[in-house]
Amino acid sequence: MSHPDRDRVAAARTLLFVPGDRPDRFAKAVSSGADLVVVDLEDAVAPGDKDGARADAAAWLADGHRAVVRVNPPGTPWFEEDLAQIAGHSVPLMVPKAQDPAVLADIAARTAGRCPLIPLVETALGIERALAVCAVAGVVRAAFGNVDLAAGLGIAHDDHLALSPARSRLVLASAAAGIAPPVDGVTTAVRDPAALDADVAHARRLGFTGKLCIHPAQVPPVSDGFTPTPDELRWARRVLDAGESVTTVDGQMVDRPVLERARGVVARATQAEPPLLPA
Repeated sequence: MSHPDRDRVAAARTLLFVPGDRPDRFAKAVSSGADLVVVDLEDAVAPGDKDGARADAAAWLADGHRAVVRVNPPGTPWFEEDLAQIAGHSVPLMVPKAQDPAVLADIAARTAGRCPLIPLVETALGIERALAVCAVAGVVRAAFGNVDLAAGLGIAHDDHLALSPARSRLVLASAAAGIAPPVDGVTTAVRDPAALDADVAHARRLGFTGKLCIHPAQVPPVSDGFTPTPDELRWARRVLDAGESVTTVDGQMVDRPVLERARGVVARATQAEPPLLPA
């Protein structure tokens, strides 16, 4: 039986992080309008606060709220307890430092399908193994960890050119594995709308269909940036109105692949994407 959150994970344009040790911010994250809220037990939480953050997240989930939870990486001192306390709530899990398909398969088996998996691919080995990572049963969608990957490669995390090969590798791997297109990484310049818009445009051009957000103010422009424009929608409808046979629209040949692209544009434009968390 399909998990109730699987489609939301696959379709989300905006995934907003909220620190797991700040339960006072959980409601604000929900009210941001993000498609998914990601309660973060990893990078946003200091080692000494991990146990408290986990308890806060588990208590909030026990109250009936829904969220993605970014657990600590497998192999760290906190992972096993994260899995023990969070998986019982049957919520999607974001798994950082995802690079070993066997580890992901083990998590999927231990959670018995209760927790759709979002591997956060943010290491060189993870990029090299991207297809195997994306093909693990239980993986719904991959996310790109640009900051950690860039640090490992010794390059700037906001360098579009330097990270384009890795981004494209993840897009191709997702398509080859038959899962939803991936989620792009963060824009750390929270007060630079131009930088955010440029990052969204670049990611969308490469085939990403959503983005990780680190501030509620990023949610509306990211959502808008991944929504088909009126011109794109008009083009798609003209293509579909032309019928199934090979023809031309606006001087361009239209055949089955173009029709499929047009159907995808219309689907994304009309998609209902309620937030994962009830207000």
